[in-house]
Amino acid sequence: MLNKIGHLGANALKENRRKIIIVVDDDTVILKLALSTLEDEYDVFTMPSAKKLFQILESVTPDLILMDLLMPEMDGHEAVKELKKSRETANIPVIFLTSQIDQASELEGLNMGAVDYIGKPFSPGLLKKRVGIHILIESQKKQLMDWNDNLTQMVEEKSRSVVELQHAVLYTMSNLVESRDDITGGHIERTEHLLRLLTEEVLAENSYSDVLGDWDLNIFFSSAKLHDVGKISIKDNILLKPGPLSNDEFEEMKKHTTFGEKIIESIQASVGENDFLMHAKILAGTHHEKWDGSGYPRGLAAEAIPLQGRLMAIVDVYDALVCERPYKGALSHNEAVEIIENEKGSHFDPLITRAFLEIAEPRIGI
Repeated sequence: MLNKIGHLGANALKENRRKIIIVVDDDTVILKLALSTLEDEYDVFTMPSAKKLFQILESVTPDLILMDLLMPEMDGHEAVKELKKSRETANIPVIFLTSQIDQASELEGLNMGAVDYIGKPFSPGLLKKRVGIHILIESQKKQLMDWNDNLTQMVEEKSRSVVELQHAVLYTMSNLVESRDDITGGHIERTEHLLRLLTEEVLAENSYSDVLGDWDLNIFFSSAKLHDVGKISIKDNILLKPGPLSNDEFEEMKKHTTFGEKIIESIQASVGENDFLMHAKILAGTHHEKWDGSGYPRGLAAEAIPLQGRLMAIVDVYDALVCERPYKGALSHNEAVEIIENEKGSHFDPLITRAFLEIAEPRIGI
């Protein structure tokens, strides 16, 4: 293995090199499975301990680290702390592999900088897909940072390219959400389309035009792709449960709103403030608030709920009602519209509900 490290040393600097992944786990079965799953696309190094990880980091800088959370001598949390101490390793993305995780440990890991959790035992297909998406996200983040370094020299070209890259990041992260939550496949695309129809009707009725007039609506609609991005931090046994959630599980699911805000804040820290991420953060954190104050995560009421969240609330609920889930059948369009109409002034903003009923009556595009 060390000979392989030496062989890769010169190639690691080449732009078109294969990405390097280090897998750290004291379970040889997991190491072998990860190696066989990923070696066709990546240069993979398997390490039996965090101590061995830091030895290899003296010679190789990986693009991603997959690391067991529970290991003797030094566990995953301790290893991440050590990685963050060094300028050379602080920005290497880490995905935790774990078979047992409590809420406190999970939050600790995410707050320390881990980008994701993958439960063990994992399927090869799931591992490959999640690794591929994170490799792509990190690559695009680096491109964004490179563009920012040259801002003064390439203002016009950079502005156009950054917007394209931001679109790509949003699209990639929305795909990551749907790759974990297969039962809602197409939800992001459908809600973005319906959000456009609803917002245009609200404008046509001259409601909230003072606020909407200040928005670049194309940016707002595109940012809606990230409204559920916090679900990547929800455990699989809750997110993919084939039945109703218990009270405790629902409380955990509610946290996808604040998890989403934190994820978007971490992107803002890398690329700076912009309208894409401003709208996305608000949508992620407020689309489950209710007009009467009974929603979550903060119990905001009426116009204290940002307009972005009030618009997305109706769109999100409508799509959930008319789509089939393992624990419920799909309602008809008319049944879903009736439910939303009955929730006017309690769950939903009355003015936005009126606009929704206008586009729902002839079922234009819905």
